[in-house]
Amino acid sequence: MSRREAFKINGHVIEAGTRRTVDVPVSTLSDHTPVGLSVHVVHGRKPGPVLFVSAAIHGDEVIGVEIVRRLLKAKALKSMEGTLMAIPIVNTFGFHNHSRYLPDRRDLNRCFPGLSEGSMASRLAHIFMTEVVERADVGIDLHSAAIHRTNLPQIRLTPGNARLSRLGRVFGAPVMLQSKLREGSLRMAAEVAGVDVLLYEGGEALRFDELASRAGVSGILRVMQELGMIGRKGVPKVRHAPVLASESHWYRAPAGGVFRGFKAIGAAVTPGTVLGVVSDPFGEREAEIVSDIAGIVIGRSNMPTVYEGDALFHVADTPKADHAAEGVNAHMEAAPLFDEDEII
Repeated sequence: MSRREAFKINGHVIEAGTRRTVDVPVSTLSDHTPVGLSVHVVHGRKPGPVLFVSAAIHGDEVIGVEIVRRLLKAKALKSMEGTLMAIPIVNTFGFHNHSRYLPDRRDLNRCFPGLSEGSMASRLAHIFMTEVVERADVGIDLHSAAIHRTNLPQIRLTPGNARLSRLGRVFGAPVMLQSKLREGSLRMAAEVAGVDVLLYEGGEALRFDELASRAGVSGILRVMQELGMIGRKGVPKVRHAPVLASESHWYRAPAGGVFRGFKAIGAAVTPGTVLGVVSDPFGEREAEIVSDIAGIVIGRSNMPTVYEGDALFHVADTPKADHAAEGVNAHMEAAPLFDEDEII
C-alpha cells in the first residue's frame, strides 16, 4: 500500500504517522515581539477525516486549553487515522492579557471569516479560517462562560443540522442546546465553508474546572471514535444520554444589591422554584428570582454584588430536567481523567 501523503501547513510538512507543532505567523506586538498561531498536527498513517479542535478564541476562556492539553496526551492518538489539528490558544493576545478580547477591543468570535487586510481581529480570523477551518471536515470549538459566570458542560447545536445533532449525542455532555448561528461567529463562517462545528461550553473564565475538563476530553474522544479516527479502547462510555433543549431563558436581577444564589449548575427546576434572591446590604428588602419554566440550570453568575438587569441564571427549557440532573451526577461520579499515565 502506498504511503499516505504528508500534511502541509504554512510551509511545514508533517509526514504520515508523525506529529508536530507548527507556528503560523499572525502579527507582532508593539515592541516587535512576534505572535503566532500554534497548531499541533497529528497526521495518522491511514486516511480519514480531518478534525480541528480549537480553544481560547476568547482569551480568558482557559478551560479549553487544559482540555486540548489532556487530549494530546491520549494514547488513542498513537494509532489514529485521519488528521487532527489542535489549537489550544487561538486568541494569543487575549490569553496573555487575561482578556476575552483582542487589544483593539474586538470580540474575535464576531469577526469571522475575516479579511487579510482588515483589523487585527479580522486578520486573525482570516488566518484561522484559511490555515485551519477550511482544511477540515469537522471542528470542535471549546468555550466557557464569561468572567464571573460558570456553565454546565453543554453542546450548542446548529438547528436543523442532522450530522451535528448525531455528533452532539455522541459527545455526551449532559445538555444539548439548539443555538442559532450569529453573524461573524466561527460556527457561521465554518458552515458557509461547508465545515460542521460543534460548540462546547463548560466551566468559567480564568479558571480550570475538573468536571468541564473531563466532559470535554471524553466528548472529543467519543466524536473521534464516531468519525472512525480512533478505536474503542480508552474512550469513556456515555453514562447518561444527553437532554436536548430547543430553548433557554435568562433570569436577571430585579434590582441592584447583594445576590445569593440557591441553585447550582445542573439543578433541576420547576415553575415556582426560587433560584435566588437579591437584597439590600441591610437585608431590609429582598427580591426573589423565580423560575417560570421546567428546566435545568446550565449557567449562573458567581458575583455576589449585582446591578439591576444583570444576568444571573441561565435555564434550559426541558421537561426532562430530572433526567439531565442525573446526567450531571453521572459525570461527577465518573472515574478521574486527569491521570495521564492511565487514561486515554
